[in-house]
Formats: sequence, C-alpha cells, structure tokens
Amino acid sequence: MVLLHVKRGDESQFLLRAPGSAGLGALTEQAARVYNARLKVQRVCSGASCLQSSRWVEMEELAEHGVFLPPNMQGLTDEQIEELKLRDEWGEKCVPSGGAVFKKDDVGRRNGHAPNEKMKDVLKKTIEEAKAMISKKQVEAGVCVTMEMVQDALDQLRGAVMIVYPMGLPPYDPIRMEFENKEDLSGTQAALSVIAEPDAQLWWAAKELRRTKTLSDYVGRNEKTKIIVKIQQRGQGAPAREPVISSEEQKQLMLFYHRRQEELKKLEENDDDSCLNSPWADNTALKRHFQGVKDIRWRPR
Repeated sequence: MVLLHVKRGDESQFLLRAPGSAGLGALTEQAARVYNARLKVQRVCSGASCLQSSRWVEMEELAEHGVFLPPNMQGLTDEQIEELKLRDEWGEKCVPSGGAVFKKDDVGRRNGHAPNEKMKDVLKKTIEEAKAMISKKQVEAGVCVTMEMVQDALDQLRGAVMIVYPMGLPPYDPIRMEFENKEDLSGTQAALSVIAEPDAQLWWAAKELRRTKTLSDYVGRNEKTKIIVKIQQRGQGAPAREPVISSEEQKQLMLFYHRRQEELKKLEENDDDSCLNSPWADNTALKRHFQGVKDIRWRPR
C-alpha cells in the first residue's frame, strides 16, 4: 500500500493509504471526502461566524451559553426583545438535561440557558476526543485518517448533544445544521476551505495526478512508497513544490554552519606558535638520535 501524506498548501492534513493499482479518479474523490469531513468536525467544534474575520467555538459556546437564539432575536437587548414582543419558542423546548444554569451570552447569539457542570463536561470531553481523532498530529504519529474515523468523530459529537439536549436543537442552530448537512457557508471563510469532490485535484512532484490514470503510473509498482501530495481546487494552478529539505533539517544545518564558523574564528585568533619549540615538534629528532648527537651541549656541565 502506497502511503500518501496529504497537504493543503504547506500544512499537513492527514495520511491516506491506497494500493498502487488504485484509480486516481476514485482516490482523488476519497481524499477530498476525508478532507471535507474533517473540516465539518472542525466547524462543529470551532465553527465559523458569518464574519470572515471572526470565529466562534460552537460546541463550547453551546456548553457555556445554551442553544442558538432565533435569527430575528440575535444581537438584540432584553429591552428590545420585550418591546418587539419576540419569543424564543425553541429555547423553551430545548432544555438541557438536569436543568439549565443561566449564563448570559454577551454577544447575543445564544439564549443563556446553559447546561449544568456535569453536562458541560460531557460536551467538552467529547470535543477534545473528536479533535484528537482528526488532528494533524495523527500525521506525526503515522496514523491514517479514514472516512470511518471522521464519521465516528461526528457520531460522538452528535451523541453528546443528544445526551445533553434530548429534545434536540433548534433547526436554525449551526450545530444541528452541520449534523443534517444543511449548513450554509456562503460568505464565510470556511467556504473557501471546502473542495468539491468533482473539482478536487491531487498534485505530486509538480505534476497533476490525472484521474484517468492509476497511482502506479506515477510512483511505480513499489507498494512501500511514501509520497507527499497536495490537494486543491481545480483551476488554482500548480501548488508550490515541497522544499528540498524540511524546516527542521534547515535549522540543524544552519546551527552546524554557525558552530563551524565559530570554531574557525577561534583558530584564526589563536596564532601562538610557541608549541613549535617543543621537542615533539622537532622533525630532526629521530636523525640526531641515531647519530648519537642528541644531547650535545656547547657549555660545560
């Protein structure tokens, strides 16, 4: 099985295994599917707001401030809501298990009826476990991320929400919309990261891996090959090539040259040649020894 280290730009994403005989059409779509599913988990845990410059932590916000307010109530003060006679019907239904603890959302996006500490810990623990399953650190650990693993992370998040909110979440809550694949990412930074499966491309060694060919057409028949491929949207051109040496290797190389320069500088400063008068530095000592003139002195003893 060929090991593919999938990157987006210069950032590592995940590892993927495939036989050399795998068709690149199916393999490209598989890589895009895993990539997009990982983004979904990240959005559920660390969702994106409608403002490109801001980010919200959706699941943690759910744990801290309760469910989403209706769109027509978001950002309004209590006085404005009372004056307009608006009512949060879904907020009255979606009560967390064990009762709610009021904690006002200063941003005005959520209703402030947060779950108790025990239920809050359920959500936060599940968030950490889901993040670990799809983390980029899996690349360093040599763990391949499969679609089943990503789906398991989503199922765990969905299960935690059902435990804390057995009545479910409002239909306009971003977390529920993500679970039901109804999310609207238009106008958000997150939309720029998603790659449609039909438009996905894999690049290796400055070459596009064409969908009509197999993986072995590019990397050969050695099933123990490891390559770095870059995934991107069609029409974006060729991605930047991988550097010849890694950043860590470059740091070590620079450190070696710096130490070498310091050593040469010290040698240049140390111009003392008094050692040349030492007996061991005399290149005629052996000759004089055999001639018997080793210890001749011109002064009387």
